[in-house]
Amino acid sequence: MTVLRFTDGQVSVDVSVARGTAVSGSRLRDSYLADIRRLTLGLVQARGDSLYVGPVVLLRFGRPKVTRSAVEWPIEGGIAARHAAGRFRIESLHGRLVASVEGYRPLLPIPLYAVTQLPVHRLITRLYLLRVRGREPAPGISAEPRDRTRAAAVDLAFCATLAGLTGRRRKLHVLLGIAAAYHVACWSISGRTLGGMVVRERVVSVDGSKPTIGQSAVRLLTIPIAWVLGRPFHDEVGGTDVVVD
Repeated sequence: MTVLRFTDGQVSVDVSVARGTAVSGSRLRDSYLADIRRLTLGLVQARGDSLYVGPVVLLRFGRPKVTRSAVEWPIEGGIAARHAAGRFRIESLHGRLVASVEGYRPLLPIPLYAVTQLPVHRLITRLYLLRVRGREPAPGISAEPRDRTRAAAVDLAFCATLAGLTGRRRKLHVLLGIAAAYHVACWSISGRTLGGMVVRERVVSVDGSKPTIGQSAVRLLTIPIAWVLGRPFHDEVGGTDVVVD
């Protein structure tokens, strides 16, 4: 779940997922600073209490305030901030894990920020919270590998049929485009593709919620890696699972 507010050039964003077990403020602090590098494929790294892109300070945080169930950093600058303002807080609250930005003034104009930096922030933050939440308790009964394979075969056949209806000679790029749009839309809207409906399974986030568009795109893009590794790497990265419907 995401709550977004713009007020006089200031941005406030809340991203939350259902919590599994209780999480301490010190763990939230340490896990965020450690996971940000993995979640951005090494592009963003934490040094001290600030975030860097290469040698450049992306966001400079002040000294964190850690409580029993939360951590909060004041935002003091960096190339992504117009000036020192606001704070970034992660907390375990009322059965949810919540990451909130309050009073932040981005360097980018708000319309540009809303279509560039904001979607990336929401995706990375959600993936982080789902990693902290973990896979226990499970969001449902996991689908059997053979059923997942059957569903994938049905979906591939359906996408190939749609690509064939275009009447174009070079159909590979058409097939890939149709498959991408089809899977991302189905996973994000209901979690169910045609193949999923046939074998009665659906894709969910590990907290039981529907995957976001960003999660679905990450999941789709990492499927080839999952094939190579022989394990559901796409679900590990995307914070998702396939459960019996």
